[in-house]
Amino acid sequence: MLEPHPKTLRTLLARYAEARIAHSCHGDPGAARDLEDVAYTLCVLTATASVEDAIVVADTLLTTARDSRSVGAEQAETDLAA
Repeated sequence: MLEPHPKTLRTLLARYAEARIAHSCHGDPGAARDLEDVAYTLCVLTATASVEDAIVVADTLLTTARDSRSVGAEQAETDLAA
């Protein structure tokens, strides 16, 4: 499976949160449409059928990406010290 870039996931998660807040606070039809669009995009990018599953997968992917960067940085420091 191709993995979406972490920046894309963070942006979509932020947009989803903003749309949920706008929809629940204002009941704006535009906010409902935005919420549906972002939820759909999250599902497509994470290959899931529900937005709840998409959020879980996105969080897992972001954690994995963060951990991979940490390991890479530690390896670079070790290489420089040698």
